[in-house]
Amino acid sequence: MVLPDMMAWLWLSCFLFPTLMVSVAANVAPVFSGNMTRVNLPEDLPVGAEAFWLVAQDRDQDPLTYGISGQLAYFFSVTPATGEVKLASPLDYETLYLFTITISVSDGHNNPVQKEMHVIVEDRNDNAPVFQNTGFSAKINETLPVGSLVFSVMAKDPDTESAGAVVYSIQAVIPSTGDSQHLFRILPNGSIILNGNLSYNNKSAFYQLELEACDSGGIYNNSFITQCSSPVFLSISVVDQPDLDPQFIREFYSASVAEDAPQGTSVLKVEAVDSDRGINSQMIYSISNSTRPGLFDIRPDGVITVSGSLDREQLLEEDEEVKVQVTATETHQNIYGQDAKVSIWVTLKVTDVNDHKPEFYNCSLPACTFTPQDTQVNFTGYVDEHASTRIPIDDLTMVVYDPDKGSNGTFLLSTKGPDAEAFSVSPERAAGSVDVQVLVRAPALVDYERQTVMLVQVVATDSVSGNSSVALVTIYIRDVNDHRPTFTHSLYNLSVSENSPDGTVVTNSIHAFDPDTGDGGRITYSLLPGNGLLPGPYSHNFSVDPDKGILRNLGPLDREAIEPALGGRVVLTVLVADCGVPVLSTEVNITINVEDINDNLPVFNQSIYSFSVKERDPGELVGVLKAWDVDQTEANNRISFSLSGSGANNFVLRGSVLEAGWAEGRLWLPSDVSLDYETQPFFNLTVSAENPDPHGREATAEILVAVEDVNDEPPTLDSASLRGVRVAENGSQRGLVAKVVARDVDTMAQLEIQLVNVICTKAGVNVGSLCRGWFSVSANGSVFINQSEAIDYETCDLVTLVVRACDLTTDLRFQAYSDNGSLAITIEDTNDNKPYFLPDNKTFVIIPELVVPNQQVASVQAKDDDSGNNGAILFSIFQVDFIAKDGTTTPFQGFFRVSTSLEDNVFIGNIELVTNLDSTLQGTYQVTVQARDRPSVGPAQEAIITLNLFTVDQSYRVRLQFSMNKEEVGANMEEITAALIQATRTTVYVVSIQDIESMTRARGRSYLDAYFVFSNGSALTLDELSVMIRNDQDSLTWLLQLGLVVLGSQESQESDLPKLLSSVIIGLGVALLLVIVIMTVALVCTRKSYHRKLRAMKAAKEARRTAAGVMPSASAIPGTNMYTTERANPMLNLPTKDLNFESLSSSSDLDHMSLNSLDDNSVDLEKDKQKTKKEPLHSPVELDTEPLGAVLSGRKVDTDGQQELSFTNAGLDTTDL
Repeated sequence: MVLPDMMAWLWLSCFLFPTLMVSVAANVAPVFSGNMTRVNLPEDLPVGAEAFWLVAQDRDQDPLTYGISGQLAYFFSVTPATGEVKLASPLDYETLYLFTITISVSDGHNNPVQKEMHVIVEDRNDNAPVFQNTGFSAKINETLPVGSLVFSVMAKDPDTESAGAVVYSIQAVIPSTGDSQHLFRILPNGSIILNGNLSYNNKSAFYQLELEACDSGGIYNNSFITQCSSPVFLSISVVDQPDLDPQFIREFYSASVAEDAPQGTSVLKVEAVDSDRGINSQMIYSISNSTRPGLFDIRPDGVITVSGSLDREQLLEEDEEVKVQVTATETHQNIYGQDAKVSIWVTLKVTDVNDHKPEFYNCSLPACTFTPQDTQVNFTGYVDEHASTRIPIDDLTMVVYDPDKGSNGTFLLSTKGPDAEAFSVSPERAAGSVDVQVLVRAPALVDYERQTVMLVQVVATDSVSGNSSVALVTIYIRDVNDHRPTFTHSLYNLSVSENSPDGTVVTNSIHAFDPDTGDGGRITYSLLPGNGLLPGPYSHNFSVDPDKGILRNLGPLDREAIEPALGGRVVLTVLVADCGVPVLSTEVNITINVEDINDNLPVFNQSIYSFSVKERDPGELVGVLKAWDVDQTEANNRISFSLSGSGANNFVLRGSVLEAGWAEGRLWLPSDVSLDYETQPFFNLTVSAENPDPHGREATAEILVAVEDVNDEPPTLDSASLRGVRVAENGSQRGLVAKVVARDVDTMAQLEIQLVNVICTKAGVNVGSLCRGWFSVSANGSVFINQSEAIDYETCDLVTLVVRACDLTTDLRFQAYSDNGSLAITIEDTNDNKPYFLPDNKTFVIIPELVVPNQQVASVQAKDDDSGNNGAILFSIFQVDFIAKDGTTTPFQGFFRVSTSLEDNVFIGNIELVTNLDSTLQGTYQVTVQARDRPSVGPAQEAIITLNLFTVDQSYRVRLQFSMNKEEVGANMEEITAALIQATRTTVYVVSIQDIESMTRARGRSYLDAYFVFSNGSALTLDELSVMIRNDQDSLTWLLQLGLVVLGSQESQESDLPKLLSSVIIGLGVALLLVIVIMTVALVCTRKSYHRKLRAMKAAKEARRTAAGVMPSASAIPGTNMYTTERANPMLNLPTKDLNFESLSSSSDLDHMSLNSLDDNSVDLEKDKQKTKKEPLHSPVELDTEPLGAVLSGRKVDTDGQQELSFTNAGLDTTDL
C-alpha cells in the first residue's frame, strides 16, 4: 500500500514543478490606472496640501514604489509607498497654466513604468486689477460742456472670466462738497465724463478723484471674493475762461475832502479786479457820471483827484456830498466779444473849513435869510421890574448865524456893557444858527424906581478862530405891583354845631394888610371854591365879608355831608388880594369843626333782599345784609338788627360792626333746622335796623328767602306710558313705537330713561336673549325698532323692556333712580311661515276586506309656527296614484278624503276611505296630502306630503285556533296580540274571532283570523308565521298558555299530513341514493389511479425501446408520450381515451392531485423495484424530476463506447398529469 502512495506523490511533484516555474518566470510589470494622464489643480492650492494620488495595479500584488520626475517635478512631492502627491511649490495660472511631469511606478522586479501626466492649472481670482496709466492729471476748461470726456483710465486683471472683468468706480471727490460728489462719472470702459457744470470762481479750480478698479468676483480659497486695486488719484485742474465781468473789491466807496483842497489833490483810490481769477486782466478806469461834473477826475490807476474849486457851503442841498460814477473796463474782451466792465457810485464828502465868523440877524428861526445885507448890530426889548430870574426880555428877536460846520461853526455868546451884571444871554454856546435870548439874571437890579432904561452888549465869538461880532441891546423897564397882602395868622381853627341857624357869625378875627400904595395897597376878602364840602347844597354854606373878613354860615350845616375821613372838619380857603396890576393875593386856611348830633336813621343798602338756600342743609348761611348810619360819631351811628315775619323762627340773624357807621347782619339756618322745598318754597321776612334814637325810630327792609330745590326726590315713571304696544314681525314696522314718560317733583331734574333689561318670552316661556337687539330706548324715553327685519313672532311673541328713569342731577346723597317699569311689546304674527308636516314613522296598510267607507286608513300631522288664522291649517287630498307590483301607475280620484282636527296645537289630518276598494288589486296607494294655512290678509302658504298606503290581499290572511271560546279569546286579546307582535315584530290586524261550529274533529273551540304586516307593507304567510313563532320559544310558550292549539285550520292540517309523510320518504330515498353514488365514485377513482400508475410504468419501458431520434409529427399530450392522433401512441399503441386521461378534466382538485402519481414517484427502469418516496409536508419544496426525462437520461452507453442518442422534449412533462 506504501508504494502506490509514493508513486502518487512523485507523479504530483512532476506535475506541480513546471507550474511553479511558469509562475516565477511570468511576473508582470505594474500598470497605471487609465485616468493617470492629466490632473486639474487650482492655482490657490496651498503648499503641502494633497494634490492627487498616483494609482497603479499590479497583478502580482507586489509592493509598488511611486515617483515623479521631469524639469517641473519640483512642484510636487510624492510619498513613494502610497502614491500620495502633495504640492511642494505654489502654482500660478498666469505664469504657467499647463505643464507636463513624468510619473513612474516600480514593483521591484521589472523596470520602472513611466508615463507622462499633464498638469492643468485652474485659474482663481488671486489678482487685483492694476491701473496702466502713469500720469493721472488733466486740465479742462471751466466751460467744458456736460457729457464731455475728461480723462480715460485703464486697468488690467490677468485673471480670466468674471475674475478678470474690470469695473471702475469713483470712490471720492475732493473737495467733498454736496455738488461735487456727482460732478463726474466713470463709464465701464474707464472714460471719465463731466456730469455737471464747472465754475472756476464759484465752485473749485481743482478736483481730485479717487478711482478704484475691481474685478467682477471669482472663487479664491473656496470663497467667492472680489479683488480691488489700490486707489489712484486723478488731479483735474479747471482752466479759467474770461466769462465774468470785473468786480470792485469793495461794495461801497466814500471819502472826504476839504473845501479848500487845491486841484490835483488825491481823494480816493478805487480798485476793481477781474472776476476770472485765473486770467486777471488789467483795468481801465473812467468817470462815467457825476452829480457835480468838473469837480473831480480819475487817474488810470483808479485814484480820484480834485479838478475844480470846492465850496462846502454851496453843497448844502446835496448834504455836502458829490457823487461820481466810476466805471472799470477790462483791457480784453470776454468770450462773447464784448467789453467786460462794471460801474460803482463813489460818495465824496466836502468837509468844512473855518472861513466865516458869527453874525447877528433880526429875525426868528426858521424864517431867516442869512445874507450879508441882513446883518444887524442894534436891538431893543422890554422887561418888568423885578422880573424873576431867567425871564427873557420881551420883543427881542435876535439870531446869531455862522455858516461853518461843526467846531468851525461853533461860537460863544456873552454879555458886556454897563448893565451886564443884571442880565445874561442864552444860550451861551451854539453852532450854526440859534435864537438868542437876553434873560434877567439879578431881579433886584432891575428896578423901575432906580432905572427905567438899561443897556447890554451881546458878543458872539468863534470858538476856533476867535473872530467875533457885537450887538447892542437897549432894555426898557416897566413898573409892576410887586408887594402882596399878608394875614396876621397863618392858620385859623373854629367850631360850630351842625344845627346852627343861618347867619351865625363863625369868626370876625380874620385880618390882612398890603404895604403897596394906591390900588396895589387896597385889599378885599373872598372864599375860594373847592372848600372841602361835599358837592350839593352845602358848597356855599359860608360867606365872608369882602371888606371886614367876617365869616358867617349861609344855611343849615350837616355833619353827614362832610367826608367821614375829615372827621367833621371843613377847611375853607380865604383869599385876600390887592387891587394893583397885576393883582397880588395871599391865601389862608380856616378849619371849622362841625359838631355831630343824632339826626339820621340807619339805611339798608337794599330795600329788598333776595336770598336762596338749599333745602335739607341745616346750619347754612342764608345771606348777608348791610346797613349804615350816616351820623359821624360812634354814639350816634351804632346799629342793631331784629327779624320778624312768618317763619322767622326758622332763621337766626347775627349782627356785627364792620366799620364806623356800618353794620352787617348774617342770616343763618340753625344747626337743627333744615328747610323743605316741597313744604314751603318761599319765606317773606322783615328785618329792622335801629340805633339809640331818643324818638324810637327804626328802618326796615324786606327779605325774600327762596328755598332751592335739592334734587332729593327720585323720579317716577308714568304708568300710562308703560301701556303695552303691538309691533308686527319681519320688518313690517319701523321707527318710533312708544315713548316712556318720567316725572320728577324736583325743579332742576334732568331725566334720562335707561334700559335695564330685556325679557324675551315665547308662549310664556323665557327664551333667553334672542330679542335683545330688536328694540332700543333713547335717553328721552323714545322706544325705537332697532332691528325690524330680525323681529320674529315664532322666536319670541312678547318682548318686555324693563326700564327705569334716572335723574342725572340728583344729589349724591339721595336715590337717583326710579322703580323699574315694564313696557310689554306684543309681537304680532304675520303669515311668514309655511305649514310643515311632523315626521311620523308609521306605515299605513290597507286590508281591503277590513276597511269600509268612512273608516280612517291613515293620518298626517302638521304645524304652522304662525298664530291665529296664519297658523290654522286645512288639509286636502292633492293627488292619489295606485302603483301596482309590476310598477304601473294608475291615478285614482274620489277614493279618499281628509278631515282636519286640532289637538295640542297640532293639526291632524285623518284620511278616510270614501268607497270600497278592489281587494284583487295588489300594490301601493300613493296619497299626496296638501296642508294650507288660512291667513286673514295676504296669500296662503302650503306644503305637501306623500303617503304610501300598502295593500294586503286575502292570500296573507292567517287563522289561529284556540282551545277557548271567542269570548275568552276576546278577553285575552291584548295579551295574544302582544305575544304575536313579540314573535313576529309585525303589526297584527285582527279580522274576526269566531267559534268553530263542528267539534267532531276540531282541536280548537274558536279561531282568530288576522294579518301580520311589516312596516314596509309586506305580510307574513302562514308558513312564515309558523316558523317565527316556533323560533321564539318565549312567545310560543306564552301563546300556548293563552290557548293556542293550531296555526291554520284543522282541515288544512289534515290534508297536508300525507303530503308531509310523502316528502319525508322521498327525502330519505334521495339521501340513500347519494350515499351509493359517493361510494361508487370513490371506488372508480381508486381503480383509475392504480391503472394509471401501471400504464405509466409500461410507457416508460416502451420508451426505452423506442428508436432514438424518432419524433412523431402529431401533437403530444403534455407530460406523456401520448399523441392526439387516433391510436398513435408508440408506446402502447392505444387510443388516448384508453389511457383515461380525458377523465382529468372533470375530476375534482383532490382527484387531480391523486392522479398525478408520477409527480411524486420515480421508477427505476433497470430494476423496476424502486418504491415510491414521498416528502413530508413540512419539508422544503424541491423540484421534482420529470419521470420520462429521468428514464431517458438513464440509458447506457453502447457496447461500442458511444452513448445512445436521445431527445428530450421540454414540452412533454409528466408532472402535468
